[in-house]
Amino acid sequence: MVRVARLERRAALIGGLEGRDLSGRDLSGMNFSNANLEGVNFKGADLSRSRFEGADLKWASLWLANLSGVNLKGADLSRADLTRANLEGANLAGANLAAADLSRAYLEGANLEGANLEDASLQGANLEGANLEGANLRYASYDAQTILPPTLTTLQMNNLVLV
Repeated sequence: MVRVARLERRAALIGGLEGRDLSGRDLSGMNFSNANLEGVNFKGADLSRSRFEGADLKWASLWLANLSGVNLKGADLSRADLTRANLEGANLAGANLAAADLSRAYLEGANLEGANLEDASLQGANLEGANLEGANLRYASYDAQTILPPTLTTLQMNNLVLV
């Protein structure tokens, strides 16, 4: 059987992957940099160590996906569903996570420097050790189960909404 990754690479060359169902697939170590992945279903997929720099992941479903060690620098994840996703050690510097659902996501040690998290849902998320320097947290919501890093500035804390 031809590895799914080869087929997806070909699809990217001839018209993109937007809207495809790649749920539960092992796509670890793949290079999706600058790809149009809008609305792709990656539910439960293993995307560990993959590259998504500058990729368009608007409205993508990454529910329960393994994104540990992934490079998402500058990616557009606005309105993406990252519920319960594993983003341990992921690089999300400069990423757009506006209105993304990060409920119960695991972001320990993730780099979110300069990321846009405006209106994002952080309920129950673990951000222990995450770098949020310069991140926009305006109207981002969190709850009593959310683990926030102690390095948040007063301004960032004041922009958060407790639900």
